[in-house]
Amino acid sequence: MKLSLGFSPCPNDTFIFDALIHQRIDTRGYSFEVELDDVEALNQKAFDTHLDITKLSYHAGAYLTGSYVFLTSGSALGSGVGPLLIAKKEKREEIEKNIEQALIAIPGKFTTANFLLQAAFGKNLNTIEYLFSDIENAVLEDKVDAGVIIHENRFTYHEKGLEKIIDLGEFWETETRQLIPLGGIAIKRNLPIDVQQDIDELIRESINFAYQNPQYALPFIKENAQEMDANVMQKHIDLYVNEYSVDLGKTGKEAIKFMFDFAIKKGLISSYNKNLFVEPKNILS
Repeated sequence: MKLSLGFSPCPNDTFIFDALIHQRIDTRGYSFEVELDDVEALNQKAFDTHLDITKLSYHAGAYLTGSYVFLTSGSALGSGVGPLLIAKKEKREEIEKNIEQALIAIPGKFTTANFLLQAAFGKNLNTIEYLFSDIENAVLEDKVDAGVIIHENRFTYHEKGLEKIIDLGEFWETETRQLIPLGGIAIKRNLPIDVQQDIDELIRESINFAYQNPQYALPFIKENAQEMDANVMQKHIDLYVNEYSVDLGKTGKEAIKFMFDFAIKKGLISSYNKNLFVEPKNILS
């Protein structure tokens, strides 16, 4: 059975999916038509139900529970993994005082980064969308006053003379005492339940294979990481691939449900399908 699969070219995703798409594990007769894209582009594709299986922001996922159900494997979720709001040193203090007057670059309307920015400062902000990898330069070139950075830019912004205004993930964890649900893997809700369960198990197997045999995934990771320094690339994987990537567990699931309930309270969504996650086979049997 061939399924379409979308994920980002970032090291955490290529680490997770390498063994699956290159059949380093037994894929049980499944094959995959792969699309690599920026997470906000994947969010937009999910709104069009373009892909059978896709990485998406949990913010976008809150709107899509009628069409997709979340897998318990493959997520980027945890503590200390949130986006940062950054600015030039000479602008930081003024922006802190007058955040609603600043022009802020965001990596996409439906990214969790934008959700956390709104959670911290409200919806009356002046934002403009940029590809995540272009935000640092937009700030440096004064195209914007500040920017919300994600992915590997967490590790590089200070080297360019930029300063952190706030760690939005730290804000979320302090205010809610919940983990930060950044992105997850969703599969079409109308696919047979056994297919959903198989894919969930296969992604978990793919992650475990990558942990046990990291040398196999390295060429695929490097190929898509472009100019990323090897040290930054490894830090990226270490930060975003963790125990909740292997299995959300009770704590991870509760964090996602909390986020969606928070979105309802803030008027971002009106409701969501409470059957959020693919249940493992042993529960249904």
